[in-house]
Parts: sequence; C-alpha cells; structure tokens
Amino acid sequence: MEMIKYSGNYMKVTEEIIDGNNWERCYLRDGVIIYALDSDGKYILIQEKRPHEIEKVRLRFPAGHLEEGITVLENANKELREELGLRANELKEFFKIQTSGTVNNTVHFVLAKDFAEDPLPNPDGDVILSVERYTKEEILELIMKDKLRWSTAVLGFLRLYHFNLS
Repeated sequence: MEMIKYSGNYMKVTEEIIDGNNWERCYLRDGVIIYALDSDGKYILIQEKRPHEIEKVRLRFPAGHLEEGITVLENANKELREELGLRANELKEFFKIQTSGTVNNTVHFVLAKDFAEDPLPNPDGDVILSVERYTKEEILELIMKDKLRWSTAVLGFLRLYHFNLS
C-alpha cells in the first residue's frame, strides 16, 4: 500500500513496499510548456529570477502548472497572459509526455501564435527580468552552448524543430 510521506503545493512523495523493496515515488503537478512563435518567426522566451534554484537566473519558454477546471489550452493562454502579457489566438497541443516510476507527471507541449495584448497579474511571485526573442537557429545554438538547459522544454523544442511543426 502506497503511503504519503509528504504532500505540498507542487509535489507529493510516497513510499510503498513491493516484493520486499521500498519504492519511493514523487508525483509532480502536471504542466504545460508554451512555444510562443511571433509574426517574425521568432520564439518568445523569458529570463527570470529563480532564487530557490541552483542557477538563480534561468532562460526558459513560458510554462506553468495545470490548474483544475480549465483545459490545457486555457492553461497555456493563462500562462502567456501572466508571463508575457499576451493572449494567443491560435493554440495547438503538439505533444504530451507522461513520466512514471520514481518521478511521475504529465507535461503538455503547446505551440502558440497570433497574439494580442491581454495581461494578467502573475500570482506566482516570479520576477521576469526580460522577454527575449530568438530564431530556431539561435535557440539551437543556446541549447548547444548550454544556455537553455531545461531538459523537458528542450525536448519539446527539438520535436518542433525536427518535425518542422511550427
């Protein structure tokens, strides 16, 4: 029987004895990563302050945890509005990955286009230092130079790039 050892806002940790072995599992809240592509063919990323992480500043694609009661695409637009001040008129989920085992969650990957200004306050307390725009080639260079390091977001971008989905 799986026993909860910790439960917080963003994760739950459990233990379970299976065949005499103690298995620990971490359940993360499901999330969405948004690849916002502007009318010039550039992706919009944010540089944000992350005081709780090893690297205190991180360049990343807009993203967030899913909230109950709204769809993945509605969540994607909410995150765009909070982080970029933009609402996308065109949203398409192009990939989803579900991890299981020691770490468990689902991440949805969304391509966003055709924007209008429509800001929402950011309730997360994140400090966005800058909004930056990059071509596909520039993003590949950032990945190769280890400047864009969030592995799940990089996976989604490489999928977009390889299958020419944008």
